[in-house]
Amino acid sequence: MTSLFDPIKFGDIELANRIAMAPLTRNRSPKAIPNDLNTTYYEQRATAGLIITEGTPVSQQGQGYADVPGLYLDAAVDGWKKVTEAVHRRGGKIVTQIWHVGRVSHVSLQPNGGAPVAPSAVNAGGKTYIINPDGSGAFADTSDPRALELSEIPGIVADFAKGARAAIDAGFDGVEIHGANGYLIDQFMKDGANQRTDEYGGSIENRARFVLEVVDTVTREIGAGRVGIRLSPVTPGNGISDTNPQAVFNYVVEKLGAKGLAFIHVIEGATGGDRNFYQGDKPFDYQELKAIYRKAGGTGGWLVNNGYDGDSAKQAVEGGYADAVAFGKLFIANPDLVQRLKDGVSTFNDLDKATLYGGGAKGYTDYPALEAVA
Repeated sequence: MTSLFDPIKFGDIELANRIAMAPLTRNRSPKAIPNDLNTTYYEQRATAGLIITEGTPVSQQGQGYADVPGLYLDAAVDGWKKVTEAVHRRGGKIVTQIWHVGRVSHVSLQPNGGAPVAPSAVNAGGKTYIINPDGSGAFADTSDPRALELSEIPGIVADFAKGARAAIDAGFDGVEIHGANGYLIDQFMKDGANQRTDEYGGSIENRARFVLEVVDTVTREIGAGRVGIRLSPVTPGNGISDTNPQAVFNYVVEKLGAKGLAFIHVIEGATGGDRNFYQGDKPFDYQELKAIYRKAGGTGGWLVNNGYDGDSAKQAVEGGYADAVAFGKLFIANPDLVQRLKDGVSTFNDLDKATLYGGGAKGYTDYPALEAVA
């Protein structure tokens, strides 16, 4: 029987176990440059079979939150090199999540204070994290976006390829394309955000054009065996919605099946919330989604996420429902999560929600390992 702790290969990336650390925004990289504190944070969690870093913008335009690390500055690439070297020293594997937030941003974060960009000029109606003039961090309403001109889209697609190349230069084992949670790629795919009438809007095929172009350009740049993608078919995060998500994502994964990707990372239900949440007229069928991907020739690892604990993760892998399971909040509070799950312990550190976004070591690198607790 396949175990959660057995090794597996995701494309060209060999993992020591089937436990992944999910991407988690923590807002601790001032000026978009990874630092020594970030290095410690990821090194502490290097026993994960795969670390997927926090969302990492491929351009300043793609930035939606203050103090998140980027990939568009030479200093950021140098900072990431320290992170990847530390994780590799401990035998871990790490990919970075390449990201463009689209409309989920604020004018204070955009080049020259401009409006965020989106498929259509529809505000996300949510919050983002900014730095006030006095240096304090605060949540602010997302700014009104402007609709992308058709002529601008190829440049953003190219930014994803540049980000992927920068990631490899920084020593990452690969990248995860952020196609989830109401950010730019998700905005193009879903009809609640995409009101375009050109070749990037209207039909499912047109709305999926952008994500498939991004996948193609990234795989050409660094090789498909080092590329994964994150999808969230029904999450309502950042004001995103679709009237028929099953049809949209069945189409997308069918097209992805022929592209030789390393893995597909699926968020089930509402991100960070109800696993049974759905949009449209019926619950989303994740087993159907996987079956369509496999039938289309997809061989990438099937990575699932949202609300899993040790028991449900083991059942998912042992039963063949998934190849691996990603954990988010549990990994924040328990840097030695893999060992705790392997030992079957019931003792886990409590998550300090007050320190999730911004700050220093408190609630970031000071969570104790199990032996320190005992």
